[in-house]
Amino acid sequence: MAHILLIVGGGIAAYKSLELVRLLKKAGHSVTPVLTHGGEHFVTAMSLGTLAQSAVHSSLWDLKDEVEIGHIQLSRSADFILVCPATADLLAKMAAGICDDLATTLLLATDKPVVVAPAMNVRMWLHPATARNVQQLVGDGVQVIEPAEGDMACGEHGPGRLPEPQAIMDWLSKNGLLAAK
Repeated sequence: MAHILLIVGGGIAAYKSLELVRLLKKAGHSVTPVLTHGGEHFVTAMSLGTLAQSAVHSSLWDLKDEVEIGHIQLSRSADFILVCPATADLLAKMAAGICDDLATTLLLATDKPVVVAPAMNVRMWLHPATARNVQQLVGDGVQVIEPAEGDMACGEHGPGRLPEPQAIMDWLSKNGLLAAK
């Protein structure tokens, strides 16, 4: 089964990452969560770690891990990295190669496939800067799970919603990332 490094970005859709972890674990996969500072405002490390049955990583400066250059080991330990939700901010940092926290450092240090599941307001998703960033990421080999269309927490309607966790699981399976090892 697959080992997934799950980066949870800071957006209202982060709550869906909890159900995604539950589904991944139920299917026999292992999940190592990385919770961004923004993600901490929407889900707790306790909830994420309990569902993943794994330690939750959130700081690049955790000396226990960094003595052994933990961010490099962590970036290489998974079969793939899934960023879910991938906020406009995370996508922009990834496209520019910025690594100013644990999540973005892992993304720059990995030699594994990277998948993003963007989630943001419709205007942010349709903004030319976001389109450029996604195009850059695709050119860099990042796989993108297209956002769903529908009602948003902000009251608007359109593309930009995080797909439901089962739809993300289906996408990962269809694209060979959840194949048995």
